[in-house]
Amino acid sequence: MTEEAKTRALKLLEKRDLSRQMLLDKLTEKGIAEAEAQEVADWLCGLGVVDDRRYAGMVVRHYAARGYGRRRIEQELYRRGIGRPLWDQAMEELPAADDTVYALLCQKLRGTRALPPDIQRAQGFLLRRGYSWEEIRAALDHYRAQNEDDTRDE
Repeated sequence: MTEEAKTRALKLLEKRDLSRQMLLDKLTEKGIAEAEAQEVADWLCGLGVVDDRRYAGMVVRHYAARGYGRRRIEQELYRRGIGRPLWDQAMEELPAADDTVYALLCQKLRGTRALPPDIQRAQGFLLRRGYSWEEIRAALDHYRAQNEDDTRDE
């Protein structure tokens, strides 16, 4: 393991956290031999500087705070090279989606009696955010019930 490989790895990690796989990819992109990149990554994992478990939790918290659903977060974990066994543990930190889906739906429909095209656009938006049909349907039922109650009060 050369000093150049160590220095490049530490410079990459100085900017932001990376998963082990992302670190390997970036080091090999920068011209470090794969075997040497593996050795540096193992060294940094041994020191606790690179920790995929901690990184997975950070990714889950970040994307959950931005309003993304389970499937979208799993896609991000996969894209970032986090091993599947770490997903379940990291996803335990994911809050219940009910309130988030409903809030996003209300934001999209703006509290009005929505027309079918508006509902379809909102459903597509929520699907792209990684929510399941069941979560979307429950939020939509809640939204409709809420708006029916509002129109009765008038």
